[in-house]
Amino acid sequence: MKIKIINKSNHELPHYETIASAGMDLRANISESRVLKPLERSIVGTGLFIELPVGIEAQVRPRSGLAAKKGITVLNAPGTIDADYRGEIGVILVNLSNEDFTIQNGERIAQLVIAKHERAEWVESQELSETSRGEGGFGSTGVK
Repeated sequence: MKIKIINKSNHELPHYETIASAGMDLRANISESRVLKPLERSIVGTGLFIELPVGIEAQVRPRSGLAAKKGITVLNAPGTIDADYRGEIGVILVNLSNEDFTIQNGERIAQLVIAKHERAEWVESQELSETSRGEGGFGSTGVK
């Protein structure tokens, strides 16, 4: 799939690191480093603008290493970029650690996954089919 992209950053375009990678790293495009204090959040620009085909979305997801090692994650994970959005891709980062975290220009801050999606049409009903799970919700299937 080919997707139009405008790159207003000084960084390389997002790319897949391996043949089996699902996501491409997004880099911070900021004029100066930014400190994210514990429990603070900030929208970090990437300098990227994309034109997705209808039926395709881009998902902004956390980078697992940044989350595990530094406690930095994407607040609304996954963030959805709709096909009709033409603004700059921004990443809402949050610091869930107990220490300040400094975001540097060009740092890999999130990943972008391109995905197909379906549109649903609701069919109102008075009943739903039976399943073995039934109404069992949060934690109802156990932990093992």
